[in-house]
Amino acid sequence: MKKKFSILLSIILLVSVLFTGCSNSDGDTGVKKILRSNNSSEPGSLDPPLAQGTHESWILENIFEGLMTFDEKGELVPGMAEDYEISEDGLTYTFTLRDDIKWSNGDPVTAEDFEFSWKRALDPELAADYAHILYYIKGAEAYNTGEGSRDDVAVKALDEKTLEVTLESPTAYFLELTAFYTYFPVNKKVVESNPDWAKKSETHVSNGPFKLVKWEHNAKIAMEKNDLYYNADKIKLDGIELDIIEDQNTAWQKYEGGEYDILVDIPTSVVAQLQAENDPQLHIGPQVGTYYYNVNPDVKPFNNVKVRKALSMALDRETIVKDITQGGQIAAEGVVPYGLKDENGKEFRDSVGKLIEYDPEKAKELLEEGLSEEGMTIEDFNNSNFVLLYNTSESHKKIAQAVQEMWRTVLGIEIGLENVEFQVKLDREKAGDYDISRGGWIGDFMDPMTILELWWSKSAFNDVNYNNPKYDALLDEAKSTIDQKVRMEAMRKAEKMVMEDMPVISVYFYTQPYVLRDGVKGVVKVPIRYPVITYADITK
Repeated sequence: MKKKFSILLSIILLVSVLFTGCSNSDGDTGVKKILRSNNSSEPGSLDPPLAQGTHESWILENIFEGLMTFDEKGELVPGMAEDYEISEDGLTYTFTLRDDIKWSNGDPVTAEDFEFSWKRALDPELAADYAHILYYIKGAEAYNTGEGSRDDVAVKALDEKTLEVTLESPTAYFLELTAFYTYFPVNKKVVESNPDWAKKSETHVSNGPFKLVKWEHNAKIAMEKNDLYYNADKIKLDGIELDIIEDQNTAWQKYEGGEYDILVDIPTSVVAQLQAENDPQLHIGPQVGTYYYNVNPDVKPFNNVKVRKALSMALDRETIVKDITQGGQIAAEGVVPYGLKDENGKEFRDSVGKLIEYDPEKAKELLEEGLSEEGMTIEDFNNSNFVLLYNTSESHKKIAQAVQEMWRTVLGIEIGLENVEFQVKLDREKAGDYDISRGGWIGDFMDPMTILELWWSKSAFNDVNYNNPKYDALLDEAKSTIDQKVRMEAMRKAEKMVMEDMPVISVYFYTQPYVLRDGVKGVVKVPIRYPVITYADITK
């Protein structure tokens, strides 16, 4: 009997210990809420001005915060800034920072950090690909291109809490830009003391809702709630963990196996299946973005616009979005996607009209004419072993295979396929080492300029080196006026011009299919962001 009592007491003590170990002082279960998912590619850098895509931004937007940010409803609101004033002429913005903002190492976030960060992003020696997105600031372009000085960049910390910025011309979406990652601040003291601060989690310092605590390159990213964040009370997650897996099928299997709470990059076949089953886990989020192919103009015969147009006209885009992508995407009608408004508050896309047509017969005529002008035949073309380059992804592969078959069937041409890791693709595009390459662009702000600016001759993302002075002039005109009618008309002309020259072949306008496990709440979809997980909660 005594032995039985002893065993019972041991069980009671064990249960007591277990409960004690799982409880916290607030009486919660104590089980940490860690949101798990996959980041489809290894980040090139987690230093904000050196980032250049969604493979970095989904992380950066959780560990950093700009003057403005997106709240739990997905609305643009003051972030590091408590308030701001705009001068009557629309040129000068004066931001007042919050009193209680700190870096993850405990340092205060100051206006000087912002001044330092923006000028650093423009420093020619940093060679930031996204430096041009700061060109709205007076003196920024001149400094970045080596024609002006750092001191002439019109961003200035008036005191610890006040930042004054003067623009080249009134910019309707400037507040939105300050929520973009190139405009995020970095800790001046940390960066100046350690140039390699952003390469390891141990030395990484940020100012957002979460902080980086682990970075196993090509394997895993782990973020932990930043208790020093001014709005920490609104953050319900204890952390976010992201695997780094390029293969969509492997990532999907992990989600299906219960290892992930949310997954953004899903195989097209899975999207189709979930749609057919009306699965409540599937969400088709709005997305301002365009999927396209770069055509290298330095490679003959792709230098010939008739050849580029032939490739475009041979694509049956309706079949691609209906039978291949199957995620609610829209067959491209130009380069500017739906979701961006014109001066009348209506779809910019509708006011420009359809600039792309599917015409197999015309495509064949144009290809023959174009090849003839370049002294080539279809046999010459096929003997050239041209390749369409795409980054590893089951979806990209299927789309590329469909495009390859359409070109073979309609035009009688053979183009091979080559897949590489995302960063390799980016590097080869920068080096001009491709014939045709898959491209895509998600808008950074809600204005047609966010897409059209890609083919500005000075854009670091102009991978086809499109250089049309008339096109540049139209963009300059759009950037130099606050007259919305003039701005929009200039951009309409610009889109028609770039589609007439066709340096890229638009395929479809994006949506953002993603799956979300039952019990995960608070994820919002902003059209120019991946699903915002900052305010997510796991309720079961």
